[in-house]
Amino acid sequence: MAGKSEVAHGAVDLGVVAGRQGVAIQPAELTVVVPTYNECTNVGSVVARIMRSLAGISFEILVVDDDSPDGTADQVRALASRDARVRCLQRIGRRGLSSACIEGMLASSSPFLAVIDADLQHEEKLLRQMLEVMRRGETDIVIASRYLEGVAVPGWNSRRNTISRISTWLGRLVLPMPVTDPMSGFFMISREAFHARVHRLSGIGFKILLDLLMSSPRVRLVELPYHFRNRLAGESKFDSRAALDFIMLLLDKLVGRWVPSRFVAFSFVGGLGLVVHFSALLLAMNALGVDFVPAQAVATLVAMTFNFALNNEFTYRDRRLRGSAWLKGWLSFCLACGVGAIANVGVAAQLFATGTSWLPSALGGVVVGAVWNYAVTSFYTWDGSTTSRRLQ
Repeated sequence: MAGKSEVAHGAVDLGVVAGRQGVAIQPAELTVVVPTYNECTNVGSVVARIMRSLAGISFEILVVDDDSPDGTADQVRALASRDARVRCLQRIGRRGLSSACIEGMLASSSPFLAVIDADLQHEEKLLRQMLEVMRRGETDIVIASRYLEGVAVPGWNSRRNTISRISTWLGRLVLPMPVTDPMSGFFMISREAFHARVHRLSGIGFKILLDLLMSSPRVRLVELPYHFRNRLAGESKFDSRAALDFIMLLLDKLVGRWVPSRFVAFSFVGGLGLVVHFSALLLAMNALGVDFVPAQAVATLVAMTFNFALNNEFTYRDRRLRGSAWLKGWLSFCLACGVGAIANVGVAAQLFATGTSWLPSALGGVVVGAVWNYAVTSFYTWDGSTTSRRLQ
């Protein structure tokens, strides 16, 4: 009878049900999200260390793996089969630390959420202190900072330290609040603060904390110092592409509310393509003695190829084309831009014919051509629905 009443009212007290079955259900107070890619050699150690540091606390460890080819997800599932506090979320066809963290947080129900890397460089013992600060209810985010007690990270070479200082400086520059380490990958946030920002997150690249902080100027935060450890196994994910992701994140947070950051990058590449076009044209005419019309055709093809290659590696790096897909993408890009060139000339000619001076007429044609090229190539050349076949 009680069961019928529960169903009829559309609500079931899980605690009551668990009690009847003799199973104790204790919801997690803290979810620790661990994004991974090729961390098979480290993930077991980081899970064990987190468990030791949080002994006596109700928690869960949610490993979000971007389909690592080294079997990281399988190892996490093996751990989960022995301890229900460990869960594995394996993503297929998607990659990126920030988006992995967002999906992990959304897949949990704990009042507090932490992010920690799987490379053993973060001091997991700090998690307990971070949780104690969060429990007071006086802060939204607790950040583990590498720079409260210094400006360099031990074990990093001068190049890595320089890049870190520059990116940290840029992060501080765009943030409305003082933060010593806006690029930290180790932090804890309340669920309320996360959900208040989640719809404004870009999910680009690998700096989820900066994304969170830039999504709302009103945030109460505390920074705690910790000692950043050297990586013992595996390879660092920080490379030139990660730096490009950082630039795209800044673009999106600064201008994304008005203009898509990809369009800004696409237009920038187009500007460089103009330089390449005129350079190829002059080279063909002056150095090789080619007539103007064939030289213009060659220069156009060279510029289109340059634009496609650069957009493929930078603007659409999360949808990069490889192998035969690269050639098909190049063909569709050239066809789309050819139509865009016709639209450019047509709009410019129409504006000029109606009495508009040559400069605004030309600019109008350029804008129409650029918007066409961006919209069409974004859909047909770098179709997001086929990303899973292209990621390397």
